[in-house]
Amino acid sequence: MLVAGVLGSVAIGVLIAIQSRINGELGRALGDGYLAASLSFGSGFIVVAIAMVFWRPGRRGLAAVMTAVKTRAIPAWFICGGALGALFVLSQGLTGAVLGVALFTIAVVCGQTVSGLLIDRRGIGITPPKPLTITRLLGAVLALVAVGWAVSPHFGGDVPLWMLALPLIAGLGVGLQQAINGQVKLRAASALTPTFLNFLIGGALLLVAAAIHVGIVGWPASFPSNPLLYIGGLVGGVFVAATAMVVRITGLLLLGLASTAGQLVTSLVLDVVLPIPGHVFAFATVGGTALTLVAVLVAATPSRRISRERGL
Repeated sequence: MLVAGVLGSVAIGVLIAIQSRINGELGRALGDGYLAASLSFGSGFIVVAIAMVFWRPGRRGLAAVMTAVKTRAIPAWFICGGALGALFVLSQGLTGAVLGVALFTIAVVCGQTVSGLLIDRRGIGITPPKPLTITRLLGAVLALVAVGWAVSPHFGGDVPLWMLALPLIAGLGVGLQQAINGQVKLRAASALTPTFLNFLIGGALLLVAAAIHVGIVGWPASFPSNPLLYIGGLVGGVFVAATAMVVRITGLLLLGLASTAGQLVTSLVLDVVLPIPGHVFAFATVGGTALTLVAVLVAATPSRRISRERGL
């Protein structure tokens, strides 16, 4: 089960990297990251909503979750993971085409690794804390070092600091989103339920943000004709549902690190094979990718626990 969970986590990372490239390209083509994020979430919501109509377990799960919220069996904020997903997709649309997929992914990974380590240590909902081992802690530290290495050529350059900070903040949210989606999936007994809630809430927030932004700057001069640029939401729906199923098997930190491997390798391939016009590919990105893969292997290696008496 653990091997299957890790392989599934890697596949999730591949999908996240593909979505990042799609949404980044859509934002660049439109010249409006807010509208790009809204269109991405909207396409995903349509697909998930249709699935809910025909999938009875998903509807039963939604009723069970709403009942759990009303009776306070689960906190109401557990159903708001879509807000964190909206922040992630918005950061893709605003920064993905400038940073490149690989650098964007590494910045996200930094936040995801930190939040995954903290949530695994403390536990969340009915999921108890997972023991902190020497290798899991070392793997997280190596991942953070990899991030610093990868972004180092861009400090003081043309890339604004907020473009590096936004994916980092979004990554912190991704870790929490994965954890609470896993809790909602347990209560619903269907991965479609947290996926639907994510797209419903996140889509509504992005729609409001896009409407305000369009009201200020106006509509884009034209919309891209390539249909592939509009499937980011569908890709997102697949990996959100998969994450809700996998997180209980792997734990949040291992899920984050394994999906990181998939994200980074795929991002690196995309940046090399399909380079973004005007984007300079740095050697540090390759080194950061390699070091992050090492971090995944280290974190997945069993070792003895770190006791609370040692201050951790």
